[in-house]
Amino acid sequence: MILGILKEPSPETRVSLHPEAVKVFTAAGNKILIEKGAGSTAFLSDEVYSEAGAEVKERTEVFKDAEMVFQISPIAAEEHQLLSKGKFLIGVYQPLVARELMQTLAKTGVTLFSMDSIPRITRAQSMDVLSSMSTVSGYKAVLLAAANLPRFFPMLMTAAGTIAPAKVLVIGAGVAGLQAIATAKRLGAVVEAFDTRPSVKEQVESLGGKFVEVPGAVEDKSAGGYAVEQSEEYKQKQSEMLEKSIVKSDVVITTALIPGRKAPVLVTHAMLEKMKSGAVVVDLAAANGGNCEGSVNNEIVSVEGVTIIGNSSLPASMPEDASKMYSKNVQNLLKLLLKDDKLNLNFEDEIIKGTCITHDGAIVYEPLLK
Repeated sequence: MILGILKEPSPETRVSLHPEAVKVFTAAGNKILIEKGAGSTAFLSDEVYSEAGAEVKERTEVFKDAEMVFQISPIAAEEHQLLSKGKFLIGVYQPLVARELMQTLAKTGVTLFSMDSIPRITRAQSMDVLSSMSTVSGYKAVLLAAANLPRFFPMLMTAAGTIAPAKVLVIGAGVAGLQAIATAKRLGAVVEAFDTRPSVKEQVESLGGKFVEVPGAVEDKSAGGYAVEQSEEYKQKQSEMLEKSIVKSDVVITTALIPGRKAPVLVTHAMLEKMKSGAVVVDLAAANGGNCEGSVNNEIVSVEGVTIIGNSSLPASMPEDASKMYSKNVQNLLKLLLKDDKLNLNFEDEIIKGTCITHDGAIVYEPLLK
């Protein structure tokens, strides 16, 4: 197969395939084309890719010659004409949100694999881009909070007196939340965490956090580890319980998402009014509407004396390691798709079936068809 790596549009800084993966694919007999400068924002030069066995080309050449095209961000609308029937496209497309784009791509005849649709099953853990990138986001969210908080995270005993540790509340104990808990604890904060799934309580406590539990939550094991929509009665209880933790916190990190839906608002303006002046909220769900009322994606705003950092693209702030992790996820998926340098499009495999969005001129992704 001829694999083509495209340069990401700004402000994305990652690259979809790392030189380590290029070595593996070229050794297996594949040909790798990479757009000039594709790895530069991830601190990976064209020379490094050439040494790994890739051929540096112009963007139009990559589109023309590659059978399988890699770009994390969706291909721009004006470049859809460069996609032809039979080509493969691999990136992060959020099919449940970008429904019209899926229909457009289906008409091109391209076979699209969206890495954020990898089924959340044990066999697919090594391909789970959402988990990999959430690890980066959870870690970086705490560092951003610490940098913007006008006080220390750890308890300090100094000649000038004792400084109490910062209080951190993490809302959502998925991969990003758990990493945030672990990082905040390493920095010396007192950490609480909330999640609608009682099953994560043990994980939170194993990292040194206190679990804020609201009785009556509905948990759906078929939801692939995600939170599910709750009843209005539960939401009222949740809001009351959360408010008690939010108003006493120095830092609140929100990570709550429901696939295919607007992010639930968990930190209201009324709660912000009661928070300490100088407190910080880091909203990792900002791109999906935000968990915090008043948050703006990719901006830092101040509301009632509280600094709100809206950022859903923190992996791009750590491009070198984030690229390596993303690339490894892609590499593991391609172990299923490429067998002995031959395409193995086996729709009987639940990973291939669950990740493929469009094929042969039609949408084949079951959640969209429903």
